[in-house]
Amino acid sequence: MNKAAGKAATAEDLLPAAEPALHASIYDELRRRMITGKIMPGIGLSTRGLALEMGVSQMPVRDALSRLAAEGAVQIRSKRKIEVPAMTADRFQDLLACRLLLEPEAAVQALPHISPALLKRLREIDATLDTAMESGDVIAYMECNFEFHFTLYRANKRPTLNRLIEPLWLQFGPFMRVVYGRYGTANLVDQHRKALDAIEAGDAEALRQAIASDIADGMGLIAQGVWS
Repeated sequence: MNKAAGKAATAEDLLPAAEPALHASIYDELRRRMITGKIMPGIGLSTRGLALEMGVSQMPVRDALSRLAAEGAVQIRSKRKIEVPAMTADRFQDLLACRLLLEPEAAVQALPHISPALLKRLREIDATLDTAMESGDVIAYMECNFEFHFTLYRANKRPTLNRLIEPLWLQFGPFMRVVYGRYGTANLVDQHRKALDAIEAGDAEALRQAIASDIADGMGLIAQGVWS
C-alpha cells in the first residue's frame, strides 16, 4: 500500500512540471512559425483553430499568443481577432536600425569562439540554404537562414544580446515570407559566403560588413515589397 502510494505521489509530482513544459513548447512552435514566415500578415489567427491544429487545449495557445503580443509579433484585438501587425515605414526603419546595431556585433562577438567544427557546421547550413535558394523553396530557405544566423550568434556567449535580437526576427519574419513568395529566392545574394570567408580569415571587420549587408539586402526587399 505504501509502495503504491509512493508511485501515485511520483506521478502527481510530474504533473506540475508538465504544464509549463507544454506552454513553453507551444510558444516555441508559434515563435518558430513567425520567424520562418509560416504565419503571414493579413491572415487572422484563431486560438481555437491553433489549439485544434496542435492537439492541445486553448490555454497554452492563449498564453503563447500573449507572449508573442508582448514581443510585438502579433496584435490581439479580441478573442477572435489576432493578427500580425501591419508594417509601417516607421516600424520598418526601427527594426532595420536595431538589427544593424545588434546583429553585426553579435557575429563579431562570436568570432573568437568559432571552432573548426562550428565553422564546418555553418558551411553545411549554408550549402542547404543554397539548395533551397536554387529550388525556390521559400520555407526551407527561411529556416536555413534563421539556423545560420543563430548558430553563429549563439557562439558569442552573450545570451542577453541574442535575446534582444530574437524578437526582431519575430517581427519581420512574416513579411520576408510575403516578399520571397512574390520575388522568389533564385536571385538573392548569398552574403553568408562572405561571412564564412571572414570567419575563416579571422577578419572581424569583414564579418561585420557581411552581416550588415545581409540584413540590408533582406530588409530592402521588405521595403520594396510593402511599399512598391
